[in-house]
Amino acid sequence: MKQISRRSFFNVTTAAGIATTAGCVAVNFKQGYVDAHVHVWTPDTAKYPLAPGMTKKGRVDSFTPEQLFVHCSPEGVNRIVLVQMSFYQFDNSYMLDAIANHPGVFSGVAMVDEHEPGISKRMKDLTKKGVRGFRIFTAKEENLEKRFDSPGMAEIWKTAADEGLSVCLLINPETLPLVGRMCAKYPRTPIVIDHFARIGMTGTILRPDLDCLVSLSKYPHVHVKTSAFYAFGKKQAPYLDLGPMIRECRDNFGAQRLMWASDSPFQVDSGHNYHDSIALIRDRLDFLSAEDREWMLRRTAEKVFWA
Repeated sequence: MKQISRRSFFNVTTAAGIATTAGCVAVNFKQGYVDAHVHVWTPDTAKYPLAPGMTKKGRVDSFTPEQLFVHCSPEGVNRIVLVQMSFYQFDNSYMLDAIANHPGVFSGVAMVDEHEPGISKRMKDLTKKGVRGFRIFTAKEENLEKRFDSPGMAEIWKTAADEGLSVCLLINPETLPLVGRMCAKYPRTPIVIDHFARIGMTGTILRPDLDCLVSLSKYPHVHVKTSAFYAFGKKQAPYLDLGPMIRECRDNFGAQRLMWASDSPFQVDSGHNYHDSIALIRDRLDFLSAEDREWMLRRTAEKVFWA
């Protein structure tokens, strides 16, 4: 995969608001777009080992920030929310180093072990390193009610509320009622639901699932990522079949609580590409106003992950 340096990334995104003065690079981030969900990893498993029992099977060996910039910079994307990759589990080192090595470019969504003591302190420590959200993902085989009622989960949601951090949920549609219960219990906790709560992965967007998702719009701190278009509905660009679901999310949550994300590198694999992902929101859905696009492509993610 072609490499691009950080300086080259800034040079490519001139149209997104970059100026140079006396040999220094000054980036007007507010003129560019924000990708609210990307995973990065390195082939260097000596310095950044995978968690015990984890492998990269089925994944490319490497998707570094430099490889990401090749895809996002030509589209005017100059800020990215990095989401901790599952095969690193609770060792967020690589993501944190990427944030440190590219000042202003990245915000982070980390993972913490809800079963270990001191979760609140761990969360607060990570915020000092550029983390603004914490990832929770669920599987069908779990006892989800028991998990969501656990002391560790309570500490995560309480700390997120107190510190203005987001609980970022990678869940299936059947988990949405539990999320609603948690929102009622912790009404101040900012919530981000990843990838439409995976509605439409089977190829069909089921009405009851979508109704359950949009019912969460009554909780004012719930946000939704309109993202990972390669994985839903027909799973074919230009992804126009996802328009009705996006429109219902817009009509219920408002664009101020929606954010676009590519879910790279998966969006740039298997016959899909980065351009078609951002173009669906930026160029192709005529029911979105200019203000809607501004919120979905930048301002919502700014509010949640950079405020």
